[in-house]
Amino acid sequence: MDVTPLLSHPSAGAIVAYRAGRAIAAGEFLADTAQLAERLPRAEHVLNACVDRYQFAVGLAACLTTGRVSLLPSTHTPQLIKQLAELVPDAVCLTDEPCCDIDLPRVYFPGSASGQGRPRAALAFRVPRIPCAQTAAIVFTSGTTGAPLPYRKTWGRLARCVRDGAQVLGLDNGRPHTLIGTVPPQHMYGFESTVLLALQSGNSFGAERPFFPADIASVIAATPRPRALITTPVHLRALLAAGLELPPVDLIVSATAPLAAELAREAEERFAARLLEIYGSTETGQIALRRTRESHAWKLWPGVRLHADDGRVYAHGGHVEQMTPMCDLLEIIGEDEFELRGRTADLVNVAGKRSSFGYLNSQLNAIPGVLDGAFFLRESNGAGVTGIVRLAAAVVAPGLTVASLMECLRHRIDPVFLPRPLLLVDRLPRNATGKLPLEALELLTDRYLGSPEGESGASR
Repeated sequence: MDVTPLLSHPSAGAIVAYRAGRAIAAGEFLADTAQLAERLPRAEHVLNACVDRYQFAVGLAACLTTGRVSLLPSTHTPQLIKQLAELVPDAVCLTDEPCCDIDLPRVYFPGSASGQGRPRAALAFRVPRIPCAQTAAIVFTSGTTGAPLPYRKTWGRLARCVRDGAQVLGLDNGRPHTLIGTVPPQHMYGFESTVLLALQSGNSFGAERPFFPADIASVIAATPRPRALITTPVHLRALLAAGLELPPVDLIVSATAPLAAELAREAEERFAARLLEIYGSTETGQIALRRTRESHAWKLWPGVRLHADDGRVYAHGGHVEQMTPMCDLLEIIGEDEFELRGRTADLVNVAGKRSSFGYLNSQLNAIPGVLDGAFFLRESNGAGVTGIVRLAAAVVAPGLTVASLMECLRHRIDPVFLPRPLLLVDRLPRNATGKLPLEALELLTDRYLGSPEGESGASR
């Protein structure tokens, strides 16, 4: 039976994580894992909702060492939790928050406000070995184009993905970095790049998940070097725009959406570090890398290949579990290279004309005074007619009016793509990785419109 160690750290004293400046060694991590494993109920499926990244990692390890499956949706909306409970009726929730309101039987992390911690017994340093074929996690798509969908991930393929990732990122050179993540560990990118990557490459990670620019800068400054910032275009853009003095880092990694070359160049200059961009999906995991300021082309992970068939591109090989259709429009330009041309779900057809959400969003966000904005499709039920899908937009633009925004858009895009309605909002309902789940946009629209019949007053 093929097995892969839970940790690649060579000794009990090797550092796995930092929390509030305190180093946590591999021996302590394994002791915490064993303690939590004793507390877990008999359920096979555990929703790991721990906010603290270290406690999340301990929860993951406790599940792996006892044959349980971690459930990792990136959001915990009531609708998603209901879907999850229907998928796996025995699911329980592991949490480190005393006010957790997730509607599942709850298990509190030892030492949290609602848990009862016990002293950890000293353990010999024996790293558990996990069967490669064991299902480690069920991960979920983000829900940006509909309901989140579940995907099972085996331990062996997950481990191979991040070990290959350490190689292409230059994090396997024996000089341990600390990974500072602005993304939650429940999201596929955060799961792979801030937790699994550290565990499988001898690096360490920060327990915190800073969100606001000042907090990100503070956590970076408090983390020993060498250090890597694992972030997203949304977080990076806000951080650079905040006007803060930014501590140096040794590597920047970005994912979840394509990064503009201008933003990548600014980030490299401000942080005095290389910026590498990862391409992947929930379905495939991470499969490609590029240095954004140098090339539009993406280079595939070791062993991963693309195959075009009947107008669709598929990923296979390496750590990819099976032949997987890609949701993006990819142009294969070499055996291990491709360029990204957009998303298959990104295309917009109105009155016989075609555009893309990527293009429309870029034009909207280029208007002076727009802080954030996005186009989306919504079903209109107004005027007694149901089932009409319309192009809408939500915009954060203090000081601008709907009329002025519409006038600017008329000069930038074909009039058939002008949004109806256009909503001026205080903020967009982005999730922790900067994405906009369709459900959240629909709720935002309903709240601002008041009711479907009130649509005529939306563009005010």
